[in-house]
Amino acid sequence: MIIKEAKDAKRGRVHSRIRKKMEGTPERPRLNVYRSTNHLYVQVIDDSKGATLVAANTLEFGEAKEGKRPTGGNLSAAKQLGKAIAERAKQKGINKVVFDRGGYLYHGRIKALADAAREGGLEF
Repeated sequence: MIIKEAKDAKRGRVHSRIRKKMEGTPERPRLNVYRSTNHLYVQVIDDSKGATLVAANTLEFGEAKEGKRPTGGNLSAAKQLGKAIAERAKQKGINKVVFDRGGYLYHGRIKALADAAREGGLEF
């Protein structure tokens, strides 16, 4: 019988493999992405200090529908998030980052977020 592996466990392995090769520095911090079912969370991290420099998520500006929580699991929310994180990073004087896709495929919401962050002025 074939045992199916959980997607999150596989993503965790891929992410740890990526993180072995990547590190955020004070000059070029790491732009980390976490994708849940309904939202995206982004942080700019300086790994030498272990500190989050800038953070944003789709909970902050998602559109709420009649008494429900705001949704952020779509492309338009990812684009807004990319622009927001770029703006906040530039306010802190951060122009160059290392993009950490978090083990997710560079497709869909992750790609939209990255493209919007580049349009906002971040270099990676």
